[in-house]
Amino acid sequence: MTAVRQTVVEVETPAGTARATVEGTGPALAVLGHGAGGGIEAGDLRAVTAALLERGWTVARVEQPYRVSGRRAPDRAPKLDAAWAAVVEHLRAEMSGPLLLGGRSSGARVACRTASVLDADAVACLAFPLHPPGKPESSRADELDLVGDIPLLVVQGERDAFGTAAEFPPAVRVVTVEGDHSLRRTTPVAAAVVEWLAAQRLT
Repeated sequence: MTAVRQTVVEVETPAGTARATVEGTGPALAVLGHGAGGGIEAGDLRAVTAALLERGWTVARVEQPYRVSGRRAPDRAPKLDAAWAAVVEHLRAEMSGPLLLGGRSSGARVACRTASVLDADAVACLAFPLHPPGKPESSRADELDLVGDIPLLVVQGERDAFGTAAEFPPAVRVVTVEGDHSLRRTTPVAAAVVEWLAAQRLT
């Protein structure tokens, strides 16, 4: 398999310097965000990236400013969203194809909150944290509602303590895979995303 060109781009945002690892040269752009305590090397993010690259997408995995600066604690939502939006707008300036926003856990929440304003064509959420563990009353379903009419997919572990498929609103398309919030079995995760995008005629 031919090696894919990888470029690291730093973008100045309202929350500080963010960094995007960009691979591929296709016209369709997928932008993926990391979880609150993890980075862009998470297995599920890498698996989805590889699957999309094989289908001709350009994929950017985005590191939020707090991680670029070496901090472990994530910024609050307004800063995360502002930084993410700045990176997406920067990357999309030279792209002509569809835009997929997504990510795992916290990154999925950011994608949902910004999808409408960034005019995304689709949103893919890996291990969406529907509620804190043991606190189903503290639902974040309102963030899923912000996606509006944009096609939305959630790929969720069957034993995810942050919310199982049965807890999501009926209107949300949820694909259940084996495992918990970590989504360590990455092949089914990538397959679910690719199959769903094909159904949306985006790959």
